[in-house]
Amino acid sequence: MSHSPASRSALIDLVRQWHQSGTPWSPSGLGTRLDWGPPLDPRHEVLSCRQLNRVIDHAVDDLTITVEAGLPLQDLQDLLAEQGQWLPIDWPRAGAPGSIGGLVARGLAGGLRQRHLGVRDQIIGIGLLRADGVEAHAGGRVVKNVAGYDLMRLLCGSWGSLALITELTLRLQPLRPARSGLLVEGDLKAQEAFRSELLRSSLTPERCDWINGGDGAWRLRLVVSSVSEQAVNDQLKQLEALALNQQLSAERQACSDALTTPFDASPSAQLVRLVLPPAQLHQLLRDEAMRALKPWTWELAAGAGCGDGWCDAATADHQLEALRRSVIRLGGEMTLLKRAAGSTVPVWLDRPSRPLIEAVKRQFDPKLQLSRGRLPGVNQETL
Repeated sequence: MSHSPASRSALIDLVRQWHQSGTPWSPSGLGTRLDWGPPLDPRHEVLSCRQLNRVIDHAVDDLTITVEAGLPLQDLQDLLAEQGQWLPIDWPRAGAPGSIGGLVARGLAGGLRQRHLGVRDQIIGIGLLRADGVEAHAGGRVVKNVAGYDLMRLLCGSWGSLALITELTLRLQPLRPARSGLLVEGDLKAQEAFRSELLRSSLTPERCDWINGGDGAWRLRLVVSSVSEQAVNDQLKQLEALALNQQLSAERQACSDALTTPFDASPSAQLVRLVLPPAQLHQLLRDEAMRALKPWTWELAAGAGCGDGWCDAATADHQLEALRRSVIRLGGEMTLLKRAAGSTVPVWLDRPSRPLIEAVKRQFDPKLQLSRGRLPGVNQETL
């Protein structure tokens, strides 16, 4: 059953009741992606933060904002745009963006990490509710705050298994008025040489993504932004020269914002997350296991080594297992964010640090009530 308390005090009272009774429950933002990751036990209660959606403080001059975790991402970006600011965090795939708390709980970065780093790097303060109903805070509302334990990084990507995120303080960026895209095509080895040379240069594109629209052809899509059209044009000319040196074609494209990408997954699609050392990505693109997934669409951050692939058509488990083996061989990890019906491929595998992960879990949640079976890095629904 899903619960959406109308106030923070009502939410705390409910969590305390559940703690006393030992009731298992799962935190939720807007509930848009509860079908991601390991399946929720239908006997568990679901606690939504959708009513906790206030802007607590927006320090425009300091480029920080403090919000409740249930605030929809779209509403947050719209509010910031009115002040010429934005939060440089990639939209989640497959449908409506969801809430800021849900995005942080999953901790999935994308192509914007090329220039702006990941989700956890945008958080400077966090409020949380422990499984026993006790509130806690870490960090603060100013960028220069290094006191206490770094709970921000610990909770980012925890999938609601350690605590309920109730409040976030985030660092912002000014909106750049000029922006353009560049699509680079040609031989895959030449594209990798272009990517390597780009990363060694002084150029700072906002995005540099390997993309594949399901036709098996890999391209590099770049987004450049700056304070003026002239500055953008200067960067594009340098990028075009780099492409020409590698005998690659480079086509300029209109680009209204850095959040919109060429493709998106349908809510019903299988969805895979890959994380690899950036220098190893091009080897995966040529790998037999990757080439076997021809109908799949991919967007992979060339400079950050992370990204997603998806497909509406059912894919055999042995093909996904083969891809995972290739990813691991290249030093990476693969997560099945959304599996096809009947698939038995594990969402994630055990990490070498599993004993430490489980020890942290028991410190935060001694009764093991929160998000049972959804602890990242633990491939057993035993907690």
